[in-house]
Amino acid sequence: MSCNRRLRRLVALVGALLGVSVVLSACTGSSGSGTQPVVLDVGATAEPTGLDPATTTGAGTPFVLLYNVYETLVRINDQGEIKPLLARSWKVSPDAKVYTFDLEPSATFASGKPVDAQAVVDSFTRTRDGADTTAVLKTQMAIVKDIKAVDAGQVEVTLTEPSRQWLYNITSTAGIIYDLSAEADLNTQPAGSGPYVFSKHDVGSTVTLKRNEKYWGTGPRVDEVNFRYYADANAMVTAMLSGQLDIVSNLTVPQAVDQFSDTSKFKVLEGTTDGEVVLGFNHANTALADVRVRQAINHALDRQAIVDGAWGGKGTLIGSMVPPTDPWYEDLSRTYPHDPEKAKALLAEAGYAEGLTLRLRVPTLPYGPPIARLVAAQLREVGVEVVTEELEFATWLDSVYKQRDYDMTVVAHVEPWDLSAFARSDYYWQYENTQFSNLLKKADLAASDQEHVATLKEAAKLLADDAAADWLFLLPNIIITTTEVSGIAANGTGLSFDLTHVATNR
Repeated sequence: MSCNRRLRRLVALVGALLGVSVVLSACTGSSGSGTQPVVLDVGATAEPTGLDPATTTGAGTPFVLLYNVYETLVRINDQGEIKPLLARSWKVSPDAKVYTFDLEPSATFASGKPVDAQAVVDSFTRTRDGADTTAVLKTQMAIVKDIKAVDAGQVEVTLTEPSRQWLYNITSTAGIIYDLSAEADLNTQPAGSGPYVFSKHDVGSTVTLKRNEKYWGTGPRVDEVNFRYYADANAMVTAMLSGQLDIVSNLTVPQAVDQFSDTSKFKVLEGTTDGEVVLGFNHANTALADVRVRQAINHALDRQAIVDGAWGGKGTLIGSMVPPTDPWYEDLSRTYPHDPEKAKALLAEAGYAEGLTLRLRVPTLPYGPPIARLVAAQLREVGVEVVTEELEFATWLDSVYKQRDYDMTVVAHVEPWDLSAFARSDYYWQYENTQFSNLLKKADLAASDQEHVATLKEAAKLLADDAAADWLFLLPNIIITTTEVSGIAANGTGLSFDLTHVATNR
């Protein structure tokens, strides 16, 4: 911003009271240039639980750091398309096993060191082989057989077998290129090549990024960004309305959108996301291992009523783990229509005519508690007693995600192309289906785009028929900005809140 908001308000008030013109001399820089750093304050919900994307689970870390502090060889744009970033071009061998990337020659890290082929080799090796790399990233990079620096500007990656998924995976955290020459603890001091550099993390409050003055590309027209975290979504709305924020990164109380109808003050951007809100089942639970119980739960829930009650009616019913922006999407939302009597019959058939008790442990993210209340109420109508527990997100990550101590849970999975998560038996759902896994493998090896899409459609339908989860709805992407802010994409098609091209006319 041009100067501190409180000072601006105070000066305006004093000027009004005195009836005189007040010069904002206090807002001039110490250098005498008359300019002040332009600072943007961004409201957000999921705070990072660590700062090293390779070793930290949870969406909060890439939301802040991906594309802002860290970059990848290729990236996903707001239309879900793969585009060049640190690699200006790439080619694939005829057998689809060797990827050759030509690097952007002008790219440098914030330290000034070049983003060369060796940096790519070292980063990919770290992610693939690191002892503390997350299980998800290890799985994504396990297919990499060899990484070779052909010369300073070219990298050759050899896979163990053809994979259509791998290139997409490296548009996200699996493909981050780190400045490992910094020899810093990346969990406390991120080091990348992006348009911003990490400044500080005040745990429980703020993550601050500053403009990378050495950025190799066309960067932002702001000097500093503060991601400010709110446990209470209504408090974030109040902060935006009162001028304490420039951006609400995703409005998590959609019912409040009408409060931003004044177009002289606010812009409302409405787009789509990859965020499937999943009622996840722990398939190690005896009752939930029975497909009839899972189908009963799907029939018992009125998903449109859940969207209306918990998310202001803003959300898309999907029916499986595929958003409409994926080429293999088809509407499966009617696979299990709301039918409480059918749910009761299935429960009785499975041996639970006298009732069933399940624990529902949800994170205290804005959608978690309201959805939990609605799910519990609707399941009670068919004889399923739900014991709900609300957990801070860090506790949820440890207890539910890592230790798998739950029966059911609700969380939004915002990773792109995440249908494959259900093929991982070691994932927190503990779901195993050989037929589904084989279909994903077939799709990854597909010889044509048509075969790839058709096979993934088949896999998504199988997942829905097996009631592997209950896909409640797809999150909308509702961003609020002041009218001064531009350069924000409406669609959230990846894990990053990308501020590369943000600007303000202040």
